[in-house]
Amino acid sequence: MLLPLSLVAIGLVGLTWSADRFVGAAAATAYRSGMSAMLVGMTVVALGTSAPEVVVAVFAALDGVPDLATGNALGSNIANIGLVLGVTALVRPIPVPFSLIRRELPLLLGATGVTGYALANGILGRFDALVLVTLLIFSLWWLIRADTPDARPAEEIPAMTLPQALGWVVLTLTLMVLSSRALVWGASEMARGLGVSELVIGLTVVAVGTSLPELAACVASAVKGHHDLAIGNVVGSNLFNLLAVLPIPAILAPGPASPEAANRDYRVMLMLTLAMALILLWRRQGRLGRVAGGLFLATYAGYLAWLGLHGSVSP
Repeated sequence: MLLPLSLVAIGLVGLTWSADRFVGAAAATAYRSGMSAMLVGMTVVALGTSAPEVVVAVFAALDGVPDLATGNALGSNIANIGLVLGVTALVRPIPVPFSLIRRELPLLLGATGVTGYALANGILGRFDALVLVTLLIFSLWWLIRADTPDARPAEEIPAMTLPQALGWVVLTLTLMVLSSRALVWGASEMARGLGVSELVIGLTVVAVGTSLPELAACVASAVKGHHDLAIGNVVGSNLFNLLAVLPIPAILAPGPASPEAANRDYRVMLMLTLAMALILLWRRQGRLGRVAGGLFLATYAGYLAWLGLHGSVSP
């Protein structure tokens, strides 16, 4: 038990250090390349912080436990809204750009609906993966096509050239992925020792662990005033979890999906996604404040408590 605990501690330290430097590098990348911070948050940051979910999904599918990958994708989206967005809004209220309401939010709502359709028949197969990946390609095209550069003052951006900024992005993303991987392995080993099922491990321990890069990046972004990076990261990560992570078990290990994934966990994810959309629509050109953040966090705590009381346990 000492090794898993040590890896958890090392992972937390690595995440904290790398997230602080990653935000500045991502902001410099956006400024030097002429991209908006929102687009960088939706693509570079979201793809990077979703890398742990991709790694977990690939290994889980190859190891014959696709439910772990499915639970990780759905659970990470639940954690991103309930935990990441909740904590970030509590730390500092997040301004809501109207471009998010007009462009990015409809993509996430569409992806959420398509995911529900894919899970409805209890089978996650290669046709479902094809539909999800096709929507991913369209989403990337749409985001790049509709992007407009920011007008953020240059003095707020770290003094880096584009190659330097990209180098720091790659370095700090790699460290965040490795740190979260160490933390997830240690926590998963402890959970398995308690006899927790693979689906519940994916929904809780692994989902929270692989959402730590998003949490670290979002809180650091909000504290430094790069709010577009924070909100773009959450929406973009959720989009990629559904369209890039969920197809992995459908491609590598197609077959029946856990009934709990569609009947319980997808519904929780749908409820949180719709709640986020309604709040953002209501507060457009306003702020996602501490009240909403507290509600998201309380909902997530209740969900974890429900899983703890009613989650299935492996024999």
